[in-house]
Amino acid sequence: MLRPVVSPITPRRQHADACPGVLQVHAAADGGLARVRIPGGWLTGAQLAAVASAGNGLEITSRGNLQVRGLAPGAETAFAAVLSEAGLLPSTTHERVRNIVASPLTGRDGHGVLDARPLVAELDRALCADPVLADLPGRFLFALDDGRGDVAGLGADVAIHGTAVLLAGRDSGLRVQPADAVPVLLAAAHAFLAERGDEWRLSELDSGPGRVARRLGGSIGAPVSVSGRPPIGVIDQVDGRVAIGAAVPLGRLTPEQISVLSGQSWVCVTPWRGVVLADLPDADLVESLVAAGFAVEPGSPWAGVTACAGRPGCARSLADVRADALAFHSGRPAPSLPVHWAGCERACGRPTGAHELKLATEDGYESR
Repeated sequence: MLRPVVSPITPRRQHADACPGVLQVHAAADGGLARVRIPGGWLTGAQLAAVASAGNGLEITSRGNLQVRGLAPGAETAFAAVLSEAGLLPSTTHERVRNIVASPLTGRDGHGVLDARPLVAELDRALCADPVLADLPGRFLFALDDGRGDVAGLGADVAIHGTAVLLAGRDSGLRVQPADAVPVLLAAAHAFLAERGDEWRLSELDSGPGRVARRLGGSIGAPVSVSGRPPIGVIDQVDGRVAIGAAVPLGRLTPEQISVLSGQSWVCVTPWRGVVLADLPDADLVESLVAAGFAVEPGSPWAGVTACAGRPGCARSLADVRADALAFHSGRPAPSLPVHWAGCERACGRPTGAHELKLATEDGYESR
């Protein structure tokens, strides 16, 4: 069994981490912005409704988390109480570091080489129980890919891809069985903190991921190339039930969409800014999803088009990029490459991998 050894460390305090959470709210142009970590993306419909009840807008992020917009000043305490009651705030000290993505259909559709669902729960519990790991940056990302190659390509700092351990998207040479996966992921997070100066991500380390790999007893290898696609459409489960994957245009949920989702037993918010509804007896829900504005056809452009907040939500933005993206892509076929619309050079939320950037300028949009 692999038993990584990590040197004891004393975490170094860095300049303030401004990554929003539940208790640390970002002051956006349209009100307070809170981010709720949803490990693995799975929550009940009732829990999603509880999150949505707090603000004036609900978004799915590129890490399969939920983002609430329009919070009133000082609303954090009441919001935290709502989430705690709903079972979505197990730790106030670790709430911003519970960044865990997982294969949305793992254990349900028969693909992959393992069921990552119990690993998500185990990793979340162990992460929250480790006081040192509360010092991880809010941008540090764990990924549990069951071997199908979907979330392994999302730029996680530390990932399990089947049995392989990836560090910043590169093969560490380490191989683990499911029983050892969580200890290795936590050991890698400790190793990052030991190597960290002012860096937020493992890929930003001056030493690269190589020194972290060596602390774990591995050696860094080549980048791992995977190209997972968002689950869209009706998907057969191995137990005879079905799941339905749907794209959410630009990741922003409307009140009508929230109403449909709130009545479901299980909802997965995915890193592709969509949803998966699982354990359904049949596909009858498709009609209601389409009527609410979800896209359930694999050829829909909304499976590959994203946008930052834009105006009026972001004071930095030079344009209402969401309105412009909706006007441009509605009725068109899916783009050959993912397209991200951004209101400024920061290009918040842009996808990993090859994509086209539509960047707002003073004179219109520039394609990159």
